[in-house]
Amino acid sequence: MQHLKQEVLEELTTNILPYWIQNMTDPAGGFYGRRDGSGALVADAPKGLILNARILWTFSAAYRVLGRPQYLKTAQRAAREVMDRFCDPEHGGAYWSLDAEGRPLDTKKQFYAIAFAIYGLAEYHRATANNKVLDCAIELYRVIDRYSRDAEKGGYIEACTRDWNPIEDMRLSDKDQNDAKTMNTHLHILEGYTNLYRIWPDIQLHGRLRELIELFLDRITGADGHLQLFFDEDWNLHGQIRSYGHDIECSWLLWEAATVLGDEDIIARCRIACPRIARASMEGFTRKGGMIYEWNMTAGKKHTNRDWWVQAETVVGSLNQYQMTGKACWLGAARAIWEFIKENIIAPDGEWYWAAGSVTDDRAGFWKCPYHNGRMCLEIIERI
Repeated sequence: MQHLKQEVLEELTTNILPYWIQNMTDPAGGFYGRRDGSGALVADAPKGLILNARILWTFSAAYRVLGRPQYLKTAQRAAREVMDRFCDPEHGGAYWSLDAEGRPLDTKKQFYAIAFAIYGLAEYHRATANNKVLDCAIELYRVIDRYSRDAEKGGYIEACTRDWNPIEDMRLSDKDQNDAKTMNTHLHILEGYTNLYRIWPDIQLHGRLRELIELFLDRITGADGHLQLFFDEDWNLHGQIRSYGHDIECSWLLWEAATVLGDEDIIARCRIACPRIARASMEGFTRKGGMIYEWNMTAGKKHTNRDWWVQAETVVGSLNQYQMTGKACWLGAARAIWEFIKENIIAPDGEWYWAAGSVTDDRAGFWKCPYHNGRMCLEIIERI
């Protein structure tokens, strides 16, 4: 275990974090929007809220755990970018993207991305006790609660226009279905609310976090233990897709949410549900070949690519199950995926490949951030 901790500490501090400081810091302000699969800078690429909020979380957490001043400097840069450029001073919330010069580009309000801003700002407050940042996180929480929460039918809708009107295309990405409610957005609102509740134990937020956990237990998790992905406003399921990375990620984020909430009834339910979700995820696990991406049962197709984020979340989820259950097979799975990552995912010229064997997808970009792999390292360091 100590050997694993030492290896990921080295990976975090000599590869992942230096890559982002040295290669993604934009001298004009904030961070560049993209480096392609070969690592070449795409200087005119748009800058996404998701990327910047995840940089904010990663470097805030790294500073909190490791205390190195260079991580605080990057976290401060990211906090300024989110608060000063992405946050909408007229209508509230935060823009989806900026252009390469830092001007609003796509001004829609995607609640998945706003939840990540909460997640990152809350982590910055954990690391620095900066109350201005906390106030911003609270205001973004209130925006989600006001404009996304479905008080009648439960859950959260995907997106609105800049001024909070209905929007026709609510998709998070081109890969997603255009549905009103999705597992993915709920998972990351859960994540953001959990981190905010750590530092701001508000009574309303307590209730909202409990509601979210119960949604995962009662609606989003299927009878087979897999998460269900796409729903209409009335929670009718659209399609059957098993996303193994989200399954294993949820298994530990849900347990984290329950323990932070501190409700004994919820903890008892999650003590049963989280191992069940984790076991279901391992349908996609191969001991020497990593974790596959997903099985689209509706289309009859398995996507067997080994994406970086799926491998990182499998390490954390497996370690969490080992700590929850004491079963050695989970520790073995975590070690096996880490060996797969070292052999197939870590790029020799910096950061991680998007997927094993892929040099075409971004090395850094709108979706390729230091969050999954950085968080994996930090979770291991803190847990061991």
